[in-house]
Amino acid sequence: MLYTVAHGVIPPLARAVWRPVVEGLHHVPATGPVIVASNHLSFFDSVVIPVVVPRKVVFLAKSDYFTGTGVKGALTRAWFEGLGMLPVDRDDTKAAIASLDTALEVLRRGEAFGIYPEGTRSRDGRLYRGRTGVAHLALTAGCPVLPVGLLGTEEIQPVGASRPRLGKVDVTVRVGEPITVADEYDGVPSGRARRDLTDRIMAAIGGLTGQEPAGVYNERPASPA
Repeated sequence: MLYTVAHGVIPPLARAVWRPVVEGLHHVPATGPVIVASNHLSFFDSVVIPVVVPRKVVFLAKSDYFTGTGVKGALTRAWFEGLGMLPVDRDDTKAAIASLDTALEVLRRGEAFGIYPEGTRSRDGRLYRGRTGVAHLALTAGCPVLPVGLLGTEEIQPVGASRPRLGKVDVTVRVGEPITVADEYDGVPSGRARRDLTDRIMAAIGGLTGQEPAGVYNERPASPA
């Protein structure tokens, strides 16, 4: 109910404020499980994609956003739940496994699940090497992967900014052709299959964004001592 109400309000409002350019929406499957795999430039990526894609896309978000108190906590929780996001405790040592289990449950329900194979935001604009969790999900669920390229989302809320910018920002969302996995990796060792599929997904994303490949994994910045 909350998602239905919020999704009737948030996307039109967000599109009016930031006016993103959207290409390739015809590639989005109307029904059935699909993994939406995107590059990652900004905290707002998880808002932009659900705003422009014409079906519900479930992302994971820090559990802190769902546990606040008072009016601010209630509004924050309503915002994230309204966008279809699910909480995950990133400080839990078992969070990665729990995240994959949650994602598989979403896909088993026939829904779309959003993921950033780079793992964390690119702070220098380069496209980092993909982690193989995205391929594990696709191969386990047997569902297609929809590559998405985001450009300019870091300008909505630059690193260190406390609130998003209002008004037109040069944001482009490009949706590529689905990458199918059914029967393509039969007989291939699982590790090799996951690596190959992940590299294919990242190549498709890079083709949409034109980003320079970093050639290495991205790591989260170290927390201040």
